Amino acid sequence: MTDPLKARLEKLRKISESAKRRANLYVDVAKMDGTNTTSSLGALQKASAPGKKLQKIGFLMLWVPEPTGVTCAIGAPMILAGRYLDKKYNGATIHDIGHETKNTLSSINDFKHSIL
Repeated sequence: MTDPLKARLEKLRKISESAKRRANLYVDVAKMDGTNTTSSLGALQKASAPGKKLQKIGFLMLWVPEPTGVTCAIGAPMILAGRYLDKKYNGATIHDIGHETKNTLSSINDFKHSIL
């Protein structure tokens, strides 16, 4: 029979190694510099936030003084659509993913050191 603590530590060690490999992979991908990959990596490094843009446009349309109220009828659905897109669209970049991976890695290491 194996000791449950040793089995748990082995599992944490595997998770830690996986997180290290993933962090190194993200760093290597971010360092790629080629003419063909520049545009595709640019989309990953600078993700757009369409929900925020829609919300801003919707708020601007609500505040435009207009006697017929057409902008109010258009602005409110734009704000709602922007909020929906914020919930459904993930605007994370490679930098954000690498940062979160490093945070997870450090918390795993802290937990591992607290057990040992």
